[in-house]
Amino acid sequence: MADKDQKQKQINIELDEKTAEGTYSNLAIINHSVSEFVVDFISLMPGAPKAKVKSRIVLTPQHAKKFLKALNDNVNRFEKAHGTIKDYEQPPIPLNFGPTGEA
Repeated sequence: MADKDQKQKQINIELDEKTAEGTYSNLAIINHSVSEFVVDFISLMPGAPKAKVKSRIVLTPQHAKKFLKALNDNVNRFEKAHGTIKDYEQPPIPLNFGPTGEA
């Protein structure tokens, strides 16, 4: 009976070739409202005055918290296997997302 329940809970996840290549990001901007978290992944090149959002992921608050836990667990496992990840201090990046909103 346990095998049958396990088979029913499995999800078949497909990954096409383009998505499997991934998108490089070295900056993430996170915003939230009461109903969602919006994570913009950006590739910022040194000395370039402009950067584009490469990918935007929208999560419910519950999924954002699950993602945080999963990422934390994976970072901890990585550091146990490969040593502490160094966090280099960098100056703040002035961000401009177009015109500012007005109330």
